[in-house]
Amino acid sequence: MSFSSQPGFYNETRVCVILPPKIHSLGLLGGLARGGKEEWLDFSLPRVEMLMGLVFLISQACHYIFKHLGFPLFTSQLFAGLILSPAVIGKTGSAKLITSAVVNGIGVFGAFGYSGFLFLTGVKMDPTMVIRVSKRAIYIGFLSIIPPAVFALTILQVFCDTEEEKYISMGIVVGYTASTFPVITCVLSELKIINSELGRIAQSSAVVSEILSIFLFVFCTLFKENFHETLMELTTVVIYTAFLFLVIRPAIKFFIRRLPEGKPVDDFFMGLLEFMFLISLLIAKWSPAFRFLGPHLLGLAIPDGPPVGSTLVEKLESMTNHIFLPMLFVTGGMRVEKLFFIPHNHLLVITAFTAAAAMMVKFGACLLPPLYNNMPLKDALTVSIIMCSKGAVELAEFIHLNDQKIIDAELYALLFDFILIMSIIVPMLVKTLYDPTRKYAGYHKRNIMALKPYSEVSIVTCIHVPDDVAAAINLLDVAMPSKDSPMVVNVLHLMKLRGQSTPIFISHDKKRIPDDSSYFENIIVSFNKFEGNNWGVLSFNAFTAVSSPSFMHEDICTLALDKTASLIILPFHRRWYIDGSVESDDKYIRTLNSRVLEMSPCSVGILIDRGKLNRPVDDDPLSEPEYKVAVIFIGGPDDREALTFAKRMVLNTRVTLTVIHLVAAENDEESNNWGKVLDTVILRDVKNNGYIHYKEEEVSDGPETATLLHSLVNEFNLMIVGRRVDLESPQTSGLTAWTEFPELGALGELLASKDYSSRCSVLIVQQQQTT
Repeated sequence: MSFSSQPGFYNETRVCVILPPKIHSLGLLGGLARGGKEEWLDFSLPRVEMLMGLVFLISQACHYIFKHLGFPLFTSQLFAGLILSPAVIGKTGSAKLITSAVVNGIGVFGAFGYSGFLFLTGVKMDPTMVIRVSKRAIYIGFLSIIPPAVFALTILQVFCDTEEEKYISMGIVVGYTASTFPVITCVLSELKIINSELGRIAQSSAVVSEILSIFLFVFCTLFKENFHETLMELTTVVIYTAFLFLVIRPAIKFFIRRLPEGKPVDDFFMGLLEFMFLISLLIAKWSPAFRFLGPHLLGLAIPDGPPVGSTLVEKLESMTNHIFLPMLFVTGGMRVEKLFFIPHNHLLVITAFTAAAAMMVKFGACLLPPLYNNMPLKDALTVSIIMCSKGAVELAEFIHLNDQKIIDAELYALLFDFILIMSIIVPMLVKTLYDPTRKYAGYHKRNIMALKPYSEVSIVTCIHVPDDVAAAINLLDVAMPSKDSPMVVNVLHLMKLRGQSTPIFISHDKKRIPDDSSYFENIIVSFNKFEGNNWGVLSFNAFTAVSSPSFMHEDICTLALDKTASLIILPFHRRWYIDGSVESDDKYIRTLNSRVLEMSPCSVGILIDRGKLNRPVDDDPLSEPEYKVAVIFIGGPDDREALTFAKRMVLNTRVTLTVIHLVAAENDEESNNWGKVLDTVILRDVKNNGYIHYKEEEVSDGPETATLLHSLVNEFNLMIVGRRVDLESPQTSGLTAWTEFPELGALGELLASKDYSSRCSVLIVQQQQTT
């Protein structure tokens, strides 16, 4: 009740407050005990829980349909919010289902999820990449924001009638002209091209664009009416940033240096960082204009990668990205009151025209640097389209403007439609224009058979764990590099991307061993020794690829293409203990191997190392009096490639090579089959070679082949077979009825089985798949 200034008069205001507030119900049994007088939807928490469940159900149903069209999950979540909005179910239905209290409750979850998203993006981002971006990325990043921003601001300043419209338009300009690093990274990950060269260019350009957009935002903010207040907010942010990077970041690095290698980060320390994240949200109280900058700057101050950055990401990313952040996208759609309308007022028309025109200017400006650098037209178009992507950052900005009543419902609906359309168009156009596997197509022959006599052999060998080093060296040593046929080995150490958003590819100085990694010491020292034992006939290069397991095949294939390799050697995903039992079974490595087999620009060999079962891993495999190698030959390009690689081994006097030709009991193949002719030619050369033992075994079917291999496997140290996928033959009939490892082929899977507890290592070879 408030009283009037005039005596005898007063103004009365009545406010209805329900005490105690209805937050959570008594449950089903509690409601029945009260006679069912209170419905559970009368309470806030059950209604929020119901709405969250409904949101996830609708978004997943939409994604089940849209994913086949190439749309990301972000688009499906926007559609889920739109379905629950007044624009679709009507104002009456929306009012009954969704109250303002429920929307505000879910909005809190969404705001927290967005803060966590920016925080984790900062944690995964390396701030030093700003000084390492290429000139091309700088030009793209600069042109992606300056020309469209200048164009948009000019149009709005000319055609906006009032100062209020100009102020509103400035806030909107930053939203639809910026290219932010979090949004670009999410788009590249969804499209599975983050490891490609094009993905790296887009990420580097996004870093430059984001920095420029922050300066643009600060510039526009300083032109607010209360200049003094804005300047104080900016001063607060500068002091906060300096404290983070001059105090907090050095303190965390000091902690990391004192942490023993291999020891997990203390839970108390991780809890302290999470508490700092919550404290960083309070910067919005002192600096509303920079409300979400606090968590992002804190994330940037935390060193990316293991041990601290990766642990934070593992703890928080799943909860943030799959529970809280979708609430932001959904509530963004639930605010739309009109789905289809014609802009009628002055500001709507100007905004719609300026947004479309600015995007065209942005697209054209981003196209210039790639074309100037002779990038193919389709790839240049793809980079430009990706730089026009819109996502969580822009949506959060427009939601804030709507909450602050700076923009009305119709203008917000227009901006939301703009984001939704871009989230649909960008993935479709990128998938149409850019095929990341195209550059690996086999237009040139890069396999062992195609090598000229006495030519240099280039091989890429992949390392996951230290045991792979010994296995690779043992195989290469058996392959016998010589003066007549020297060998170049490109060693690629593959590491999972943990707590980082940007994949890293490093070329190492093999003469200098980094102090912070025992893996590097194992790899470089071992291959240095191997190079010294084969001085003048072998050289090696060391590389490290830090990326997500889903994209590691890009690094492997790119290196093989750049080094014109003829063979890639991949470790098998299964490892064995000394007694022959299975030690580990890594599904990520298996998926990686399958993708390399599909995309490889050269031949591929999968090495199943069981050689360590009969000797220490540091011993020379050729230290034995006789090292026995067998090639199982049936026919086909893979078998011919396997035999060609094995023939190199006869140059070593300590290697005994045996070729076992499996012949079908009933041969119905046509005599004019060109593949059969090639098989005959290569076998004739084997029979005439006095250093190779040739055996011909007649088998009638697959089970008979399995029995024969079971009897032979203990006689050899290494068996080499072709993959022979999609090749039908009587010798393997019945073996492909069930498959556990289709990437190995029929014979390879047979030799990799747990039932074959031999100590014989196996190399499965696939010849380059040409187009």
